[in-house]
Amino acid sequence: MTAANRNKHQDELAFVLHSYPFRETSLILDVLSRKHGRLAIVARGARRPKSSLRGVLMNFQPLSLSWFGKGEVRTLHSAEWQGGQPYLQGTALMCGFYLNELLLNLLARDDAHEQLFDYYRATLYRLAHETDHAATLRCFEKHLLQELGYAMVLDREAGNGRAIQAERGYRYAVERGALPDDGDARIGLPVLGKTLLDMAADDYADPVTAQQSKQLMRVLLNHHLGGKPLHTRELIKDLQKL
Repeated sequence: MTAANRNKHQDELAFVLHSYPFRETSLILDVLSRKHGRLAIVARGARRPKSSLRGVLMNFQPLSLSWFGKGEVRTLHSAEWQGGQPYLQGTALMCGFYLNELLLNLLARDDAHEQLFDYYRATLYRLAHETDHAATLRCFEKHLLQELGYAMVLDREAGNGRAIQAERGYRYAVERGALPDDGDARIGLPVLGKTLLDMAADDYADPVTAQQSKQLMRVLLNHHLGGKPLHTRELIKDLQKL
Protein backbone atom coordinates (compact mmCIF):
# COMPACT_ATOMS: atom_id res chain seq x y z
CA MET A 1 0.00 0.00 0.00
CA THR A 2 1.38 3.41 -0.96
CA ALA A 3 1.63 6.28 1.47
CA ALA A 4 -1.14 8.10 -0.43
CA ASN A 5 -3.50 5.16 -0.13
CA ARG A 6 -2.79 4.81 3.58
CA ASN A 7 -4.07 8.36 4.01
CA LYS A 8 -7.38 7.61 2.26
CA HIS A 9 -10.36 6.29 4.15
CA GLN A 10 -13.52 5.16 2.41
CA ASP A 11 -17.08 4.85 3.69
CA GLU A 12 -16.34 5.25 7.39
CA LEU A 13 -19.33 5.46 9.74
CA ALA A 14 -19.28 8.77 11.61
CA PHE A 15 -21.29 11.54 13.28
CA VAL A 16 -20.72 15.29 13.06
CA LEU A 17 -20.14 16.64 16.57
CA HIS A 18 -19.60 20.27 15.60
CA SER A 19 -19.01 22.38 12.50
CA TYR A 20 -18.02 25.96 11.83
CA PRO A 21 -17.37 28.10 8.72
CA PHE A 22 -13.96 28.03 7.09
CA ARG A 23 -12.99 30.67 4.55
CA GLU A 24 -15.81 31.73 2.22
CA THR A 25 -17.48 28.47 1.21
CA SER A 26 -16.13 25.65 3.35
CA LEU A 27 -16.74 24.05 6.74
CA ILE A 28 -14.49 22.53 9.36
CA LEU A 29 -16.13 19.43 10.81
CA ASP A 30 -15.31 17.86 14.14
CA VAL A 31 -16.50 14.28 13.67
CA LEU A 32 -16.65 11.11 15.71
CA SER A 33 -15.83 8.12 13.52
CA ARG A 34 -16.22 4.55 14.66
CA LYS A 35 -12.81 3.26 13.58
CA HIS A 36 -10.66 6.38 13.82
CA GLY A 37 -12.07 8.31 16.76
CA ARG A 38 -12.45 12.06 16.79
CA LEU A 39 -11.16 13.90 13.71
CA ALA A 40 -11.09 17.36 12.16
CA ILE A 41 -12.10 17.34 8.49
CA VAL A 42 -12.47 20.25 6.06
CA ALA A 43 -15.50 20.05 3.76
CA ARG A 44 -14.48 22.25 0.85
CA GLY A 45 -17.31 24.11 -0.84
CA ALA A 46 -19.91 22.70 1.56
CA ARG A 47 -21.49 26.13 2.07
CA ARG A 48 -22.06 26.77 -1.63
CA PRO A 49 -25.79 26.89 -2.51
CA LYS A 50 -25.51 24.02 -5.00
CA SER A 51 -23.13 21.84 -2.98
CA SER A 52 -24.14 18.18 -2.76
CA LEU A 53 -23.07 18.30 0.91
CA ARG A 54 -25.75 20.81 1.92
CA GLY A 55 -28.36 19.03 4.00
CA VAL A 56 -26.12 15.99 4.48
CA LEU A 57 -23.62 17.11 7.12
CA MET A 58 -26.15 17.14 9.98
CA ASN A 59 -25.62 16.61 13.67
CA PHE A 60 -27.01 13.42 15.24
CA GLN A 61 -27.40 11.62 11.92
CA PRO A 62 -25.24 8.60 10.95
CA LEU A 63 -23.07 9.39 7.95
CA SER A 64 -20.75 7.44 5.69
CA LEU A 65 -17.69 9.65 5.19
CA SER A 66 -14.70 9.31 2.90
CA TRP A 67 -11.65 11.52 3.41
CA PHE A 68 -7.96 11.79 2.60
CA GLY A 69 -4.86 13.49 3.90
CA LYS A 70 -2.89 13.44 7.12
CA GLY A 71 -2.00 15.92 9.79
CA GLU A 72 -4.36 17.82 12.03
CA VAL A 73 -7.10 18.45 9.44
CA ARG A 74 -8.10 15.94 6.76
CA THR A 75 -10.07 16.70 3.58
CA LEU A 76 -13.57 15.36 2.98
CA HIS A 77 -14.07 13.50 -0.30
CA SER A 78 -17.71 12.45 0.03
CA ALA A 79 -20.53 12.09 2.54
CA GLU A 80 -23.71 10.03 2.46
CA TRP A 81 -26.59 10.03 4.91
CA GLN A 82 -27.25 6.56 6.34
CA GLY A 83 -30.69 7.17 7.87
CA GLY A 84 -32.37 5.17 10.61
CA GLN A 85 -31.99 7.82 13.32
CA PRO A 86 -35.03 10.00 14.07
CA TYR A 87 -34.38 13.74 14.26
CA LEU A 88 -34.02 15.09 17.78
CA GLN A 89 -36.37 17.83 18.88
CA GLY A 90 -36.92 20.05 21.90
CA THR A 91 -35.19 18.96 25.09
CA ALA A 92 -33.88 15.81 23.39
CA LEU A 93 -32.04 18.03 20.90
CA MET A 94 -30.42 20.04 23.71
CA CYS A 95 -29.41 16.77 25.38
CA GLY A 96 -27.79 15.69 22.11
CA PHE A 97 -25.72 18.87 22.01
CA TYR A 98 -24.71 18.18 25.62
CA LEU A 99 -23.43 14.73 24.64
CA ASN A 100 -21.46 16.29 21.80
CA GLU A 101 -19.94 18.92 24.07
CA LEU A 102 -18.82 16.21 26.47
CA LEU A 103 -17.16 14.27 23.64
CA LEU A 104 -15.50 17.38 22.21
CA ASN A 105 -13.98 18.24 25.59
CA LEU A 106 -13.03 14.79 26.87
CA LEU A 107 -12.02 12.75 23.81
CA ALA A 108 -8.51 13.08 22.42
CA ARG A 109 -8.17 13.21 18.65
CA ASP A 110 -7.30 10.09 16.65
CA ASP A 111 -8.16 7.77 19.54
CA ALA A 112 -10.75 5.22 18.49
CA HIS A 113 -13.44 4.08 20.93
CA GLU A 114 -15.65 1.76 18.92
CA GLN A 115 -17.82 0.71 21.87
CA LEU A 116 -18.31 4.34 22.87
CA PHE A 117 -19.31 5.18 19.30
CA ASP A 118 -21.93 2.42 19.38
CA TYR A 119 -23.18 3.59 22.78
CA TYR A 120 -23.42 7.18 21.53
CA ARG A 121 -25.53 6.02 18.60
CA ALA A 122 -27.78 3.99 20.90
CA THR A 123 -28.09 6.99 23.24
CA LEU A 124 -29.27 9.23 20.40
CA TYR A 125 -31.92 6.63 19.62
CA ARG A 126 -33.01 6.61 23.29
CA LEU A 127 -33.24 10.39 23.35
CA ALA A 128 -35.53 10.29 20.32
CA HIS A 129 -37.82 7.57 21.69
CA GLU A 130 -37.83 7.84 25.51
CA THR A 131 -39.01 10.60 27.81
CA ASP A 132 -36.67 10.18 30.81
CA HIS A 133 -33.82 12.14 29.29
CA ALA A 134 -32.08 12.57 32.65
CA ALA A 135 -31.68 8.81 33.06
CA THR A 136 -30.36 8.56 29.49
CA LEU A 137 -27.75 11.24 30.21
CA ARG A 138 -26.62 9.58 33.45
CA CYS A 139 -26.13 6.26 31.65
CA PHE A 140 -24.07 7.93 28.93
CA GLU A 141 -21.95 9.93 31.39
CA LYS A 142 -21.11 6.81 33.35
CA HIS A 143 -20.28 4.85 30.19
CA LEU A 144 -18.13 7.70 28.86
CA LEU A 145 -16.02 7.84 32.03
CA GLN A 146 -15.60 4.08 31.90
CA GLU A 147 -14.40 4.23 28.28
CA LEU A 148 -11.89 6.93 29.18
CA GLY A 149 -10.43 4.82 31.97
CA TYR A 150 -12.24 6.52 34.86
CA ALA A 151 -14.68 3.73 35.69
CA MET A 152 -16.67 4.30 38.87
CA VAL A 153 -16.70 1.56 41.49
CA LEU A 154 -20.27 1.75 42.76
CA ASP A 155 -20.84 -1.54 44.57
CA ARG A 156 -17.73 -1.63 46.79
CA GLU A 157 -16.18 0.67 49.36
CA ALA A 158 -12.88 2.26 48.45
CA GLY A 159 -9.86 0.73 50.10
CA ASN A 160 -11.36 -2.27 51.88
CA GLY A 161 -13.64 -3.59 49.13
CA ARG A 162 -16.61 -4.15 51.42
CA ALA A 163 -19.96 -4.35 49.67
CA ILE A 164 -22.00 -1.15 49.57
CA GLN A 165 -25.04 -1.33 51.85
CA ALA A 166 -28.22 0.27 50.50
CA GLU A 167 -29.29 1.58 53.91
CA ARG A 168 -25.95 3.21 54.78
CA GLY A 169 -24.66 6.70 54.03
CA TYR A 170 -21.39 7.27 52.15
CA ARG A 171 -19.22 10.04 50.81
CA TYR A 172 -17.95 9.62 47.25
CA ALA A 173 -14.45 11.06 46.84
CA VAL A 174 -13.09 11.84 43.40
CA GLU A 175 -10.33 9.40 42.33
CA ARG A 176 -10.97 7.30 45.46
CA GLY A 177 -14.56 6.12 45.43
CA ALA A 178 -17.19 5.48 48.09
CA LEU A 179 -16.16 5.90 51.73
CA PRO A 180 -18.29 5.34 54.86
CA ASP A 181 -19.76 8.67 55.97
CA ASP A 182 -18.04 9.46 59.26
CA GLY A 183 -19.35 13.01 59.38
CA ASP A 184 -16.27 14.67 57.87
CA ALA A 185 -17.78 17.12 55.37
CA ARG A 186 -14.36 17.83 53.87
CA ILE A 187 -14.29 14.44 52.15
CA GLY A 188 -16.30 13.82 49.02
CA LEU A 189 -19.98 14.21 48.25
CA PRO A 190 -22.66 12.66 50.51
CA VAL A 191 -24.59 9.89 48.78
CA LEU A 192 -26.82 7.04 49.89
CA GLY A 193 -25.75 3.45 49.40
CA LYS A 194 -29.00 2.84 47.51
CA THR A 195 -28.07 5.57 45.04
CA LEU A 196 -24.71 3.95 44.35
CA LEU A 197 -26.30 0.54 43.82
CA ASP A 198 -29.01 2.02 41.60
CA MET A 199 -26.34 3.73 39.50
CA ALA A 200 -24.45 0.46 39.18
CA ALA A 201 -27.66 -1.06 37.77
CA ASP A 202 -28.45 2.01 35.57
CA ASP A 203 -31.72 2.41 37.47
CA TYR A 204 -32.68 6.06 37.99
CA ALA A 205 -36.39 5.65 38.73
CA ASP A 206 -36.06 6.64 42.40
CA PRO A 207 -36.27 10.48 42.72
CA VAL A 208 -33.50 10.53 45.36
CA THR A 209 -31.26 8.44 43.12
CA ALA A 210 -32.01 10.75 40.20
CA GLN A 211 -31.05 13.84 42.20
CA GLN A 212 -27.95 12.43 43.91
CA SER A 213 -26.64 10.79 40.73
CA LYS A 214 -26.94 14.11 38.89
CA GLN A 215 -24.91 15.84 41.62
CA LEU A 216 -22.30 13.08 41.71
CA MET A 217 -21.83 12.95 37.94
CA ARG A 218 -21.50 16.72 37.83
CA VAL A 219 -18.70 16.65 40.41
CA LEU A 220 -16.85 13.86 38.58
CA LEU A 221 -17.23 15.41 35.14
CA ASN A 222 -16.15 18.84 36.41
CA HIS A 223 -13.03 17.20 37.80
CA HIS A 224 -12.12 15.52 34.52
CA LEU A 225 -13.00 18.65 32.55
CA GLY A 226 -10.60 20.63 34.70
CA GLY A 227 -13.41 22.95 35.74
CA LYS A 228 -14.22 23.96 32.18
CA PRO A 229 -17.93 24.91 32.02
CA LEU A 230 -20.33 23.13 29.68
CA HIS A 231 -22.60 25.65 27.98
CA THR A 232 -25.27 23.14 26.98
CA ARG A 233 -25.61 21.91 30.57
CA GLU A 234 -26.54 25.41 31.67
CA LEU A 235 -29.07 25.71 28.86
CA ILE A 236 -30.66 22.37 29.73
CA LYS A 237 -30.80 23.36 33.39
CA ASP A 238 -32.71 26.47 32.43
CA LEU A 239 -35.13 24.57 30.19
CA GLN A 240 -35.76 21.55 32.39
CA LYS A 241 -34.23 20.25 35.61
CA LEU A 242 -32.18 17.29 34.33
